[in-house]
Amino acid sequence: MTEVSNNKWYVIRAVSGQEAKIKDYIFTEIERLGFSKKLEDILVPTEKIVQIRNGKKISKERTYFPGYIMIKADLSGELPHVIKSVTNVIGFLGETKGGDPIPLRPSEVNRMLGKVDELSLSTEQINIPYAEGENIKVIDGPFNGFTGAIERVNEDKRKLEVMVKIFGRKTPLELSYMQVEKL
Repeated sequence: MTEVSNNKWYVIRAVSGQEAKIKDYIFTEIERLGFSKKLEDILVPTEKIVQIRNGKKISKERTYFPGYIMIKADLSGELPHVIKSVTNVIGFLGETKGGDPIPLRPSEVNRMLGKVDELSLSTEQINIPYAEGENIKVIDGPFNGFTGAIERVNEDKRKLEVMVKIFGRKTPLELSYMQVEKL
């Protein structure tokens, strides 16, 4: 006999910035009260971003849907009340006052989970802190100390084409983001 699953995807509204902590609280509370058989999955969609601060690469995870947590569970009986009673949980997305939580449509789930997979597979994206025409100072390499203007930002190679004056003559240089700083 195959077991028919009543598990559906729902979206929990939560206090923004606390998603990971709230996810852990929900999981702990469900385990403590013995509802873990009704819970299949809880996830907070995140994306990896790389920022450059003071010439150093900093890798961070950013919540893709701030204030929302996805949960796949059988929300029957007491489970919705248990989840709503967790600190910083606002409620379920799409529920009417006093009504039951509304599950996501399969198309929405596929789109959101597809996005989650895409984000986890995508290569780290660097936020490019420089723009064309901006004045910069070279802080690394043989041209350390020289100043110039950015002619072109090459995102594919993660390089900047900078025009620097050397001995009174403008000279183009190709530098990485790490080799320069804003003036």
